Amino acid sequence: MSLQRARVAIVGGGLSGLTAAWLLAQHGIDDVVLLESRSGLGGRILSVDAHGAAVDATVPAIDRFDLGPTWFWPALQPQLDHFVAELGLARFPQFDEGDVLVERTPHQAPLRVQGYPSAPASMRWQGGTGALIAALHQRLDPASLRTGHTVCSVRRAGAHVDVDVEKAEGGRATWRVDQVLLALPPRLAAHRISFEPPLPPELLHRWRQTPTWMAPHAKYVAIYEAPFWREQGLSGSARSAVGPMTEIHDVSMPGGHAALFGFLGVPAQVRSQVSEADLRAHCRAQLGRLWGARAAAPVADALKDWAADPMTATDDDQHPLSHHVEAPPRSPEAGPWQGCLTGIGSEWSREFSGYLAGAVDAATEGVRAMLATGHARVPILGT
Repeated sequence: MSLQRARVAIVGGGLSGLTAAWLLAQHGIDDVVLLESRSGLGGRILSVDAHGAAVDATVPAIDRFDLGPTWFWPALQPQLDHFVAELGLARFPQFDEGDVLVERTPHQAPLRVQGYPSAPASMRWQGGTGALIAALHQRLDPASLRTGHTVCSVRRAGAHVDVDVEKAEGGRATWRVDQVLLALPPRLAAHRISFEPPLPPELLHRWRQTPTWMAPHAKYVAIYEAPFWREQGLSGSARSAVGPMTEIHDVSMPGGHAALFGFLGVPAQVRSQVSEADLRAHCRAQLGRLWGARAAAPVADALKDWAADPMTATDDDQHPLSHHVEAPPRSPEAGPWQGCLTGIGSEWSREFSGYLAGAVDAATEGVRAMLATGHARVPILGT
């Protein structure tokens, strides 16, 4: 097993991990390795193209439809708003003009009610949320980004830390580093990574008790040539007590295809007993009930069940929460792990736990904390 060296190892290649790598590079620290289990970058940022096929988030394009996080709120999340501006990304407001459809019972036709603009205004990105990943990827050294590398253990080795990795193509490797940044959910880190010596029991308990946002959920998108519902004075938004989707929105892409996107209200345990093809068929049938035959026949569709994704969810993540939770401590306050291990995934954000803004916030605060003992000052995004 080979031993390789770097100053910093970042575990996870989603928004928080890539943001941390960019921050470090801005500060002149390029002796960094980013280790991602998946075959591509992005983490819980996942998009499909107009054919419903999953795409490489590092390749920008107009026709991208999100099955992970979709919106942000500049009025509430100015740091992320400034971050987006720094990356030079185009944004646009969520379409919400027109009436909303409401399904109350399976025996009653959908009601058409007056819609209203969201407050504060929600925004999306040209090319979907993956535009964030593509912009960051363009600013980083590709040689420092290792996909298909699963971190299985993190070991204290004197003044250093050894990070043991299993490679998707086979074989193992160890990275000897000074600092480890955990850019993945706390619960996933606690369940998937072995720490030697063990983390403090109370800290490990807090990490395991922190739900991973989006892990219990499933999301569906239907893609069309044009947003025909707008011709009828409809916003493309719907609420349903019938399902399978409980909440639906228009996620059409300006200059590209139209789309409707929904959150499934079917519990993860029930979804696990139904094939994806059947779930998609039920979603299409619901769209037909709401918007007619054209809605039931999209040119393409896609579904992502995050609860069935072992790189996102654990057995403890099968029950959804209705709110984001309080962030756990990001690092040990004493003992052998003090000063060399820091959590920077979105759930570690004290202000925006679980959100995209939380990923940027946690990465910024985590990198700053990592370097707090040195003379250097990390640039703070959004200030």
